[in-house]
Amino acid sequence: MNKTIVIYGSSTGSCKAIAEKIADKLNVKALDVQELTDEVIGSHDNLLLGTSTWGAGELQDDWYDGLKVLQRVDLSGKTVAFFGCGDCESYGDSFVSAMGILYDGIKDSGANFIGRTSTDGYNFSYSEAVVDGEFVGLALDDVNEYDKTDERINAWLEVIKAKL
Repeated sequence: MNKTIVIYGSSTGSCKAIAEKIADKLNVKALDVQELTDEVIGSHDNLLLGTSTWGAGELQDDWYDGLKVLQRVDLSGKTVAFFGCGDCESYGDSFVSAMGILYDGIKDSGANFIGRTSTDGYNFSYSEAVVDGEFVGLALDDVNEYDKTDERINAWLEVIKAKL
C-alpha cells in the first residue's frame, strides 16, 4: 500500500472516531483537517477524506479551509476516497451532503477517485453526495444505524485496499 493518510473534520467527535477506526484498520495516521498542509498532501499518495454534514447539508466548519488547501495543490496522480457521517432520519433531505461538496470541490483536480458505494439500504430523500446513483464514498449514520457502521467500514475497506 502506498503512503496513505486519513484526513477528517469533526465537530462533536463522531467523524474523528470513524476516521481513527479507518486509520487503525489500515495502520496509517488520522489527521485533523485543521492540520492539513501542502506538505502533508505532497507526502502522501492516498487521501481518505472524511467529513460530517451540518445544518442544511453544509461542510463541517474546518473543511472550508481544508478544501482551499486541496484546491491549491496538485492532486494529479493522487488517489482519493471519501467517507461521510450524517443523520438520515433527522436530515434525510441532506444526508452526507458535505461529502458531495468535498467531491465537487476537487472532482476536476486530476485525482483518481475510488470508493463509491451503493445507496441501497439507506433511508434518505436527497444527498449531494449521490452521483450517477451512488454515493461518492462511504456514507455512515453512526447515530441511527450504529449497528451497521463496522460492517460498512469493513466492506468499503475491502474494496479500496487493493487500489491504495
